Amino acid sequence: MPAISKAQQKAAGAALAAKRGETKVGELEGAARSMYDSMSEAELEKMASTPRKGKPEHDAES
Repeated sequence: MPAISKAQQKAAGAALAAKRGETKVGELEGAARSMYDSMSEAELEKMASTPRKGKPEHDAES
């Protein structure tokens, strides 16, 4: 599932870094922590690698 906003993509990137051991899980907050707990590394990779061009900073529907 691709990210629909820049904020969602950033949160996925932070969660992915924690899954890979590059950052501490305790440093995650909000959406990033939720994504870390509920998504696999492959799902996070797909969401974090979405191109940013043309995406809103935040999803208007959330």
